[in-house]
Amino acid sequence: MNHDKNQREKHVTGATIWLTGLPSAGKTTIAYELADRLRADGHRTEVLDGDEIREFLSAGLGFSREDRHTNVQRIGFVAELLASNGIKALVPVIAPYEDSRESVRKRHRTEGTAYLEVHVATPVEVCSVRDVKGLYAKQAAGEISGLTGVDDPYEEPRNPDLRIESHTQTVQESAAALHSLLTERGLL
Repeated sequence: MNHDKNQREKHVTGATIWLTGLPSAGKTTIAYELADRLRADGHRTEVLDGDEIREFLSAGLGFSREDRHTNVQRIGFVAELLASNGIKALVPVIAPYEDSRESVRKRHRTEGTAYLEVHVATPVEVCSVRDVKGLYAKQAAGEISGLTGVDDPYEEPRNPDLRIESHTQTVQESAAALHSLLTERGLL
């Protein structure tokens, strides 16, 4: 019986799929669409939503460069833990700094866990119109500062595994492109 379980587990491939991009770029929407597709195909999948992580795992952290780095490292640790146990961990988190993202990638590489970086490359002008959480309006009104891509830096990935132009395609098309990448990489 144990042999059967081991054989089954060998066929369960976990991975971390990190969706980076500006606020309101469409990261979370695409992640949930892909999660639904993966679950429908029988894949164990979790979405590590940045807002939920901030509330439960990174409560007390602010938005300084150091705190953002700490937040990304915590999320990267949890994602790798899930992925190394056969779960597709979808991570729609801004992660504005390249060195933070690279540190997460290296952790996955060291552990032998699949990691894909997806840049949801929506222009700031489109994001500010979408303004899902009202952040751009608050920044424009002077109520908040440190908004990624406006008055705080966002370092675009130079060589992402996939670049999604969410402003030129539907959520379903974006999720399908990501699904195709997972298939190409042998993760489905």
